Amino acid sequence: MTIAIIVHGGAGAWSRSAGRLEEARRACEAAAAAGRDILQRGGAALDAVEAAVMILEDCPVLDAGRGSYPNAEGFVEMDALIMDGRDLGMGAIAAIQRVRHPVALARRVMEDSGHNFLVAAGADAFADSIGFPRCEVSELLVEAEPVAGSDSGPLGDTVGAVAIDSAGNVAAATSTGGTANKRPGRVGDSPLVGSGAYADNWTAGVSATGYGEALMRVVISKRVCDLVGAGLSAAAACAAAIRLLEERTGGDGGLIAIDARGQVGWARNTEAMPYAYAIDDEPVVAGA
Repeated sequence: MTIAIIVHGGAGAWSRSAGRLEEARRACEAAAAAGRDILQRGGAALDAVEAAVMILEDCPVLDAGRGSYPNAEGFVEMDALIMDGRDLGMGAIAAIQRVRHPVALARRVMEDSGHNFLVAAGADAFADSIGFPRCEVSELLVEAEPVAGSDSGPLGDTVGAVAIDSAGNVAAATSTGGTANKRPGRVGDSPLVGSGAYADNWTAGVSATGYGEALMRVVISKRVCDLVGAGLSAAAACAAAIRLLEERTGGDGGLIAIDARGQVGWARNTEAMPYAYAIDDEPVVAGA
């Protein structure tokens, strides 16, 4: 059985900072390599995508974990989703504060909370109840971030990963700090199952990035899975979903996917989207 992993560092206006784009590409390459190492040792796709996204959350030029954009009041509110294609299990958090790795907390929601989705104060209370590591807001912000109240747009966006393991199980994860200078409490597509990500062993795993208010309107990740189920390859399904996004909403975004046969695909309609993928023992391929 083919093992594979693909990751992204967000679709956005990367042309405004070539140095940041290269750092993002390197982070994607490292994340794909780390996830593939887990898969090569017989690890689960769920473990691989969590580990890969945690690496991306540590990259200061990516809008997730450390490097998340502050909202209009200067606070950092983060969202994340993780999904297991074996049984459609999922865990999500929204508007969480003071955690370095939102994706890891989303997995704990899936496995330990008795629920699928926790938000804001409820997510914070759950994190504290299980002793999940917390951090200061200053640990999440970096010097290059837009300042609260400014009108500078994001250079990048959401991060994500999709993997298939040696048992044929598919998993997907997405994590974000959200839109720069957003209203407090705003939640985009990233933690919404079927929008920010989806994983189903019968079809594919998908992670999305871009303008969340548009992505959620077409339920874009689930749509990719449905297109794969109708016979399209992962690459063709991603391209078709991006075309639909443009036609129906005028929105911008990007997608990564792996289908149940282990074929990878990606598409975008933005200036760039750093990504990397690894298939079996082949060298990691990275690009933007």
